[in-house]
Amino acid sequence: MELERITQQVASLARKAGAFIRQEGKKFNRETVEQKGFNDLVSYVDKGAEEIIVKGLSEILPEAGFITEEGTKSDTDQELTWIVDPLDGTTNFVHGIPMFAVSIALAQGTDILSGVVYEINLDECFVAYKGAAATCNGKAIRVSKADQLADSLVATGFPYNDGGKTAKYLELLSYFLKSTHGLRRLGSAAVDLCYVACGRVEGYLEYNLQSYDIAAGTLIVKQAGGEISDFSGGNNYLFGGQILASNAKIHKDLLAAIESNFEL
Repeated sequence: MELERITQQVASLARKAGAFIRQEGKKFNRETVEQKGFNDLVSYVDKGAEEIIVKGLSEILPEAGFITEEGTKSDTDQELTWIVDPLDGTTNFVHGIPMFAVSIALAQGTDILSGVVYEINLDECFVAYKGAAATCNGKAIRVSKADQLADSLVATGFPYNDGGKTAKYLELLSYFLKSTHGLRRLGSAAVDLCYVACGRVEGYLEYNLQSYDIAAGTLIVKQAGGEISDFSGGNNYLFGGQILASNAKIHKDLLAAIESNFEL
């Protein structure tokens, strides 16, 4: 496969879907929002963007299957799979908070080959593919050099369905509040990961996520020199529902904090 060419085409497609989202956002009416579950929102904009993306990806690589958030197309029996979140940060979008993104990854099993995250509001397109440096709008990016928690900013998120773990998770976050530069909750896992990759935050953790939330961002972090794991330090993050991303230098400290303050 020509991963560079494919990734460039995907980046163009992500921008096309982003332009649709941006335009619809100017006239969006919150009364059109649906609820897939408690606090799990979806709009016609999510669905319309996904249709644009699926159509475009089917032309780029017809033999690949799909995992899509809104179910426009589902086919996981192929060797290669597109993993798509057409609008990561829907709640932000619905409320007019300018932090949401298109996320598209190409996977071979659990191995991410190519990843694109387009943050629409700042017009930042984060791109990575195997064998090349991660970039933002064509310029190479790298993770932060901070090597102490005390010099780090940490991003996180809160799940729609936490399985009764909220109290312990808040204990963990309280630890980070006391031992880092602070916590940020941006509302888009895809953007959180890209901000690790470009050095704006040193770490990011969240649980009860889906593969389409994080697939593209994980490769972008890795290709920018960062580290990705589940909460135990293993590799079961893509479909395991837990993710820890860092600049690699503070990864062990983040894992130690999780082990001491959170029930896995």
